[in-house]
Amino acid sequence: MLNMHGLVLCACAITTMTPLIVASDLPADSDDMTLWYRQPAEKWLHALPVGNGRLGAMVFGGIDRERIQLNENSLWSGGPIDPNNPEALKHLPELRRMLFEGRYVEADEFAKAHSLGTPARVKPYQTLGDLFLEMSAVKEAAEYRRELDLATGICRVRYRVGDARYTREVFASAPDQVIVIRMACDKPGRVSTTVRMTRPGRPVCESVGDSTLVMKGRCDGGEGMAFQARLRVLNEGGKVEASKDSLTIAGADRVTLLLAAATSYRGGDSEADCVKRLASASRESYDALRERSAADVRGHMGRVKLVLAPADDAVKALPTDERLEFVRKGGDDSGLIALYFQMGRYLLLSSSRPGGLPANLQGLWCEEMHPPWNCDYHLNINLQMNYWPAEVTNLAECAQPLVDYLDSLREPGRKTARVHYGCRGFTAHHLSDVWGFTVPADGVWGLWPMGAAWLCQNLLEHYAFGGDRVFLEKRAYPIMKEAAEFLLDFLVEDPQGRLVTNPSHSPENWFLTPEGKKACLCVGATMDLEIVHDLFTNCIAAGEALDVDAEFRAKLAAALKKLAPLQVGRHGQLQEWLVDFEENEVGHRHMSHLYAFHPGNQITLRGTPDLAKAVRASLERRLEHGGGGTGWSRAWVALFWARFEEGDLAADSLKVLLTQSTEANLFDLHPPHIFQIDGNLGGTAAIAEMLLQSHAGEVSLLPAIPKSWPAGSVTGLRARTGLQVDVAWKDGQATSATLKADQDRTCKLRVPRGRSIKSIVSEGRPIEVHSIEDGCASFDARAGRRYELAFQ
Repeated sequence: MLNMHGLVLCACAITTMTPLIVASDLPADSDDMTLWYRQPAEKWLHALPVGNGRLGAMVFGGIDRERIQLNENSLWSGGPIDPNNPEALKHLPELRRMLFEGRYVEADEFAKAHSLGTPARVKPYQTLGDLFLEMSAVKEAAEYRRELDLATGICRVRYRVGDARYTREVFASAPDQVIVIRMACDKPGRVSTTVRMTRPGRPVCESVGDSTLVMKGRCDGGEGMAFQARLRVLNEGGKVEASKDSLTIAGADRVTLLLAAATSYRGGDSEADCVKRLASASRESYDALRERSAADVRGHMGRVKLVLAPADDAVKALPTDERLEFVRKGGDDSGLIALYFQMGRYLLLSSSRPGGLPANLQGLWCEEMHPPWNCDYHLNINLQMNYWPAEVTNLAECAQPLVDYLDSLREPGRKTARVHYGCRGFTAHHLSDVWGFTVPADGVWGLWPMGAAWLCQNLLEHYAFGGDRVFLEKRAYPIMKEAAEFLLDFLVEDPQGRLVTNPSHSPENWFLTPEGKKACLCVGATMDLEIVHDLFTNCIAAGEALDVDAEFRAKLAAALKKLAPLQVGRHGQLQEWLVDFEENEVGHRHMSHLYAFHPGNQITLRGTPDLAKAVRASLERRLEHGGGGTGWSRAWVALFWARFEEGDLAADSLKVLLTQSTEANLFDLHPPHIFQIDGNLGGTAAIAEMLLQSHAGEVSLLPAIPKSWPAGSVTGLRARTGLQVDVAWKDGQATSATLKADQDRTCKLRVPRGRSIKSIVSEGRPIEVHSIEDGCASFDARAGRRYELAFQ
């Protein structure tokens, strides 16, 4: 972004000096819902995010010059194309023959030449641009504080210059669909600023009338999507003067800036959309806009509260970046873990709202025109991981964009299934975009048609947590069935008569052939088999619940019986490939073959102990050789340890996530220094998994509490059985729990280690508890009732 920044300085002919900031003497009133800092952001990765699911902004908090970087989630380069390769199907039999014969290196080259899409790449998600506020030169500022309140979604900057105290607030309103910036001073007539907007690619930037600024253009040199950002000034006191490409406010008491943005992605008129939204928001007072937006965010963020044993008061009083540095130097700060947890929930809420697009690799926030990996949708873990915390942390509606997006891939995915493989149903490969890209891309490793099938897991998860039968019947099951139809046709028999995928690939990993050569494509990679098992099993369960498609269910059941089995390799590990190859990179970041343990449930700690032991051997082998080196990968490691009920090891991985893969603004990092939101959301899911699990047919309370969290409480988490769960603990032991049932059902509970249920009371009456072997108990729950548990 330095180049863009340089262009802005040149275009605006501005020279500024960074004002001296005197250390704040404000009370350190930070809590575990607030990020705060003593200084403005020096770079994008230090800025603070606001978002309403569609519009996003990164707030730098400058004193004499504020930069607010902008995003609109549908602003992508490119457009609808047909990238299917008509030659792929013709060469598929030969490719399969090569792989069955073990000619792996030759198969890689053959597939690269004949099997990829045309083109084999997607266009990028892009920045909307920047909003700059140029204030009067400030030599010295005192009592500076920059903060983001996760409970309300308001980013706030405060400082004092002389006898005047300045406040600036920024938020992205979901109810009013605008970004709101408020500038105020406690001395009248002291608010003055010049407002500009800019973006690479030479968009039109012009003032319209005395109080409106417009930036508009089209992507791809004028050939692509139309976009517009429109800003209106509402000043209290002072005056506003317009120049060709800026607005100058002088001598105001307070100023409210309203910014609307839109694109032509959904077929609308971006200008008309902006004008309409600004007109509506302008009729409201700032206080009304602020409270409506804050109430909306509170209504979501307030559903779950996590309290961990507080760090030393002196540590908790530190700014967020200093708390992070304290942990990097070996300190413990459980309060920072709670803050990180809530930051993940906030990022998901801010980047994924009903009616919009799902969170991409950076969620909503992207400052570049050509970001790493195009800021696209990666379907071989990253997009799925984005939504792992949605259900359990009580943000189920945030998953709706993912459902809508997967549904939108069905039509293009049908053509890819037919053109590339001669199959029914629909498929998608390892990456996609907003234009329906479903073909193999990037390189030979892109020949992995399991992306849609994996995404189907999120559909049944939504049903498992919420029990919405209409959703299952009308939305989830039709998509799952069509993805399963593809896999039924795609599976082929190997020489032993087992059903396998061919071609196959373990995402982004390479193996060594018996001749010691590096290869990518194979037959029946373990993750493929696990995804097939997961989708077919879920389709059978959904069909039974809906009492439909008995014949189709029988076909799925028959295929499951012939599916190649999971195997244990020479190192005691769960094999990553059907053949026990040596890994090219033993510590690879992807741990795809462990899918059946998490996020799947084909392998469980108690249900399949031998396979669970092999999973652990695989995990330990990866870590011994440097695995878990990216943020998202380390988050997945924490989730694995949580499933093993190894709280201390899960906490260790969370600490690695914070110390090695987290920026000052708590953004997750991928090497070398790239923001990827999946690590944030995977980390949040891992914390929830340490507190509550429900994947093995039982609700497990506090399954992986580490020694570093000796006391705490969590309220509002959700379990797959339709329960909302509150639980508290002290000295590492559960003290109480409250369950609220959404459905009538028998609840099977696994109580925390070392405890048993003393009583369950509902509406003042004791509830009969049935003992089950292996430390579990059950009781009959009724929808709408609360159940209070006491332990002994």
